[in-house]
Amino acid sequence: MSDPTLLNVIEVLLVEDDDGDILMTREAFEHFKIHNSLHVVRDGEQALQFLRREGDYAEAPRPDLILLDLNLPRFDGRQVLAEIKSDATLRRIPVVVLTTSEAEEDILRSYELHANAYVAKPVDFDRFIEVIRKIDEFFVTVVKLPK
Repeated sequence: MSDPTLLNVIEVLLVEDDDGDILMTREAFEHFKIHNSLHVVRDGEQALQFLRREGDYAEAPRPDLILLDLNLPRFDGRQVLAEIKSDATLRRIPVVVLTTSEAEEDILRSYELHANAYVAKPVDFDRFIEVIRKIDEFFVTVVKLPK
């Protein structure tokens, strides 16, 4: 088996409750033949359990990148982001806020909570998959991620 680090394969955690956005993200990975592992959780509570490897997620891999929606049930994305960035073992994981909100207050608050990037989701499918491709390209081929 080849070494995944040679292929720049990374573990991506998508925190998203919208079935359509989950499907479009999966399709974007397939369309662009993105070989990264995509893990999906549907709310903020599950996200924190996944990241902390608790309960059903005890064997979860440590993500190299988190795509985080802001509008989530249980804990919202802002709360999840605050928890991630205040945890010494999680804070180095890059978090891209990927949300429908273009509100200045959400953008500002996300960066105050140390999001690594803020991306407004396009509603058009072709633009959405292009955004996913660009995020992947940036974090896999341009940025050096910690091991």
